[in-house]
Amino acid sequence: MKIKHVVCSAGRTGFYFDDQKAIKAGARADGSLYVGAPQTPGFSKIRQAGESVSVQIVLEDGQIGWGDCAAVQYSGAGGRDPLFLADTFIPVIENDVAQHLIGQEADSFRRLATDIDQMQVAGKRLHTAIRYGVSQAILDAVAKASGLTMADVVAKEYGTQVRTEPLHIFTQSGDGRYDNADKMIMKGADVLPHGLFNSVEKTGQKGEGLLEYIKWLRKRVLEHLPYEGYKPIFHIDVYGTIGIVFGCSNYKGMADYLATLAEAAHPFALRIEGPMDSDGREEQMRDLRGLRQELDSRGIPVEIVADEWCNTLEDVKYFADNKAGHMIQVKTPDLGSIHNTCEAVLYCKQQGVGAYQGGTCNETDRSAQVCVQCAMATSPDQILAKPGMGVDEGFMVVYNEMNRILALRRHDIGVAK
Repeated sequence: MKIKHVVCSAGRTGFYFDDQKAIKAGARADGSLYVGAPQTPGFSKIRQAGESVSVQIVLEDGQIGWGDCAAVQYSGAGGRDPLFLADTFIPVIENDVAQHLIGQEADSFRRLATDIDQMQVAGKRLHTAIRYGVSQAILDAVAKASGLTMADVVAKEYGTQVRTEPLHIFTQSGDGRYDNADKMIMKGADVLPHGLFNSVEKTGQKGEGLLEYIKWLRKRVLEHLPYEGYKPIFHIDVYGTIGIVFGCSNYKGMADYLATLAEAAHPFALRIEGPMDSDGREEQMRDLRGLRQELDSRGIPVEIVADEWCNTLEDVKYFADNKAGHMIQVKTPDLGSIHNTCEAVLYCKQQGVGAYQGGTCNETDRSAQVCVQCAMATSPDQILAKPGMGVDEGFMVVYNEMNRILALRRHDIGVAK
């Protein structure tokens, strides 16, 4: 089945683009807006509406495979590609990408996605968001051409089995860490609440703010169990603030504090994402590895999760090889083509490191759905509810897509033979 057309349309995402440099420099929040001048090239405001591009691949029989190009909230920061604006990049897809795809057989997701991931225009690789969205559309087109679900295409090409049981869904609260935690508890979220402890002001000068929040969260869950036996994992992103408070290489001091948090969370398991930000890939790997070794040697029941400075498939492999953390977030838009996400998850599992298939609040319903399809074929330890920060919407998108896949498998529909 050959590819006949590639059609694009501009879209919105489930959140915003934020100028991280300006925010870190002290930009003042005004409601949902920020006051001041942007500092990262490409931004017209410190916070602006997130943009996406829907890519539709039309097959010769009229079937359409589609995906959404999207980039992370903090685009242009930490070595990431620049701000992704639809009007800037639609011509690249409609001209260069379409010219490459039209006429090709939609017979291999992995081959076509790898081609797009490695493709160069004017001597440069395509923006990660383009690679991300076009590869989603390729996966859907190959699935439609072969009469399979997207999950089954991935499983067939990577030699895995599509799951017959649900995955753990991780929900994110944004700054609404109290009201949104209640929503998560009501919905029976497996992993919660993210928490957004992205400043020492929130975490506390001695970590007291985070400690009090964990105590509150534990009490809240126990008082409002949605069903008997509900035992979620507490996963909190601290954006390097524990390292700011105790010192990024002060493994003993951080471990002492994490032991206190684990005691406060009991009987719930605790994961801490981004305990430090060591301002470099090598330094971050070293400090995450050192803290993990300290925790493990002392039997402290806290898992640490790698995020910052772990942005590409190569980064994921490097951190996994060095056991830099107990779990690694595979941040889907940053990895470009979705096949890199599949390979990153499988590599973490091979190395005995936890795999968290994450992403960003600044994605779309479609990119979230395709990520679920890939996750059901690769079995990460948890997947992110996305897009947005409202809990209900992102949880609904991911939960419902996962259950559609499970229902089709029970009826033996779209399954590779």
